[in-house]
Amino acid sequence: MKPTHTRPEMTLITGASSGIGLALAREFARHGHPLAIVAPVEPELHEIAAKLTAEFGVTVLPIAKDLAQETAADEIFDALINAGVSIEILVNNAGLGQRGNFWETPLDRDIEILRVNIEAALRLTKRFLSPMIERKRGRILNTASIAGFEPGPLLAVYHASKAFVLSWSEALATELQDADSGVTLTTLCPGPVDTDFFPKADMVDTKVFQKGNVMSPQEVAETAYEALMKGERVIVPGAMNKAIVAGRRMMPISAQARMNEKMYEEVAPEDRKRERGDIEEKEAARRGE
Repeated sequence: MKPTHTRPEMTLITGASSGIGLALAREFARHGHPLAIVAPVEPELHEIAAKLTAEFGVTVLPIAKDLAQETAADEIFDALINAGVSIEILVNNAGLGQRGNFWETPLDRDIEILRVNIEAALRLTKRFLSPMIERKRGRILNTASIAGFEPGPLLAVYHASKAFVLSWSEALATELQDADSGVTLTTLCPGPVDTDFFPKADMVDTKVFQKGNVMSPQEVAETAYEALMKGERVIVPGAMNKAIVAGRRMMPISAQARMNEKMYEEVAPEDRKRERGDIEEKEAARRGE
C-alpha cells in the first residue's frame, strides 16, 4: 500500500506489543510510517517488528523497555539518538490497571500503574517535545480513557491516572497552540476495548467486559490515527462512549461513581460469554488481517 503522506513521519509507540498499541502500530505502518515500538518483552517485540516490516514494508525499530522503570524514557531517547532517529510523532499509549478495593490492592501495583500511566508519559514527552518545538513540527497522541471523566470505585487508581492524563494533555495542547509551536497534541479517550488490559487487571469476568459495549482495538486505532492527523484535541471513539461522556457530565459525582462501581462488579459464571480476544479476532478476520 502506498503511503497516504508524501513523507510519513517517524513514529514512536509505547505499549505496542498488544491491544490498542499493536493496532496503532499496524495503522501507522499501513500509512507508511517508519516506527519505533516499545514494550517490555524483547523477543515478542522483535517478532512484531519483523511482521510489520514484512507486511507493510516499513522500517521498524524495536526497543524493549519496562516503562515502570525511572530510567526507561531516557534510555529510549538515547537509543534513538544513537541510531540517528528523530521522532516526529510520539504515541504515549502504554497503560495498566488493577481491579479491587483500594485498601486491598498491593501498593507496589498502584505505584506501577502511576509510573506507567503518568510518569512514563511525562518523561517521554519532556524528552521528545523539545526537539519537535525546535523543528516547529510534531504530533503527540496520549491515550487516556473515558475513565478520566469520572471516578471509578474498584478501579480508583486507574481512573485517577487517566484523569491526570486527560487534564494534563488538554492543558499542554493549549500551551502548544498559544506558543505557535507547530506541535499538536491529541488525547484518545476510548471506552472498554478488547485488549490485555482486562485479564491483567483481573477484569475479564466483570460486567463492563461481559456485558458492556466493548470495541475492537482496530476500530479505536483507526479513529485515533485520523484524529491525530487532523490535529483534533480530544477524540472519544464510538457513539455510545460519546453519549456516556456527555451524559455523565450532567450527573452528580456520586451517581457516576456508583454506576462505574456496578460495571466493575463480577457477573455470575453462567453470564460469562466473552473471552479476551473474541472481538479483536472477529474484527481482524473481517479486515483480512
